[in-house]
Amino acid sequence: MSKRIFRIPGEPLLDLVSHGRGGPRGAGGRLTPAQIEQIRRTVRRAPEVVVKVLPRDSNSLKAAGKHLDYIGRYGELELETDDGEQLQGRAGKALLEEWDLDIDDVRRQADLAATKGRKPPKLIHKLMFSMPPGTPPDKVLVAVRNFAREEFALQHRYALVLHTDEPHPHVHVVLKAISEQGVRLNIQKATLRHWRAEFARHLRSLGVPANATERAVRGETRKAKKDGIYRASLRGDSTYARAQAEAVAGLLHGKLRVEPGKTKLVATRSDVERGWYAVADILASEGHSALVGDVSDFIERMPRPVTEQERLADELRHRIHPTVTREPPRTR
Repeated sequence: MSKRIFRIPGEPLLDLVSHGRGGPRGAGGRLTPAQIEQIRRTVRRAPEVVVKVLPRDSNSLKAAGKHLDYIGRYGELELETDDGEQLQGRAGKALLEEWDLDIDDVRRQADLAATKGRKPPKLIHKLMFSMPPGTPPDKVLVAVRNFAREEFALQHRYALVLHTDEPHPHVHVVLKAISEQGVRLNIQKATLRHWRAEFARHLRSLGVPANATERAVRGETRKAKKDGIYRASLRGDSTYARAQAEAVAGLLHGKLRVEPGKTKLVATRSDVERGWYAVADILASEGHSALVGDVSDFIERMPRPVTEQERLADELRHRIHPTVTREPPRTR
């Protein structure tokens, strides 16, 4: 079996080293202490950080101002700026003016996009950093503050605010899309991976257990719903949720069909398991016997790979027949 730390083409599953560095192994062909710690955090299920880019309404001054007022709870919460100022009241409009988002150059870009049939460019990026319930909110805020200072200070203007009105503490960050040097920030998948890793690092420096790995490498197949779908489902008016419910009803009545993503899901899980066994071999060769046991237990406890419809159908069956034992979480 190959001794390489596993990757799926185009999607680094266990990012043991920073992107762009040569090879998955440390100096001298051994795993580095940092790599071993990431493996340990992952197999022991350290809390995973979440970094989201909220997708809608970021390309007009009106929408940007409304979002700033919204995250500031219309004056109830203070907005903290990149220069450390605490803004009280409905400060969205004043902040955007300070950021020069209404200058002629921005308007020209918007006009140019409109003439070519494209959407106007984003004026801001709407980011959200969150942690599971039980994480100290003040430390989430400090971690995001430190992260933003390192990543954006003297480049992109930003404002942030902590929300504690939901079980998971989270910080909203509004980031000016064009830097003070005139460079537009385009957020790619690699950007988000880097941000997650750095957010987790800042949390750990504050004594908060935190990890940043891909969902597949943890054996998870359930995707997080897009923000709009999630909030619509809470209101009970999600067309997506209704469509899923109708499909699940078909499953429960024996109208089984193979979902398009099922084959890829199973293939990815197979790659993930092979990768974890390769990791265990490396650890064994380097004398980390206790951690090898943790990796083996981690593999054994991986839930079976299921699609969203299969998961919903299983939950419904369990509600209808609660005494029936569910299939154990084993994939091999």
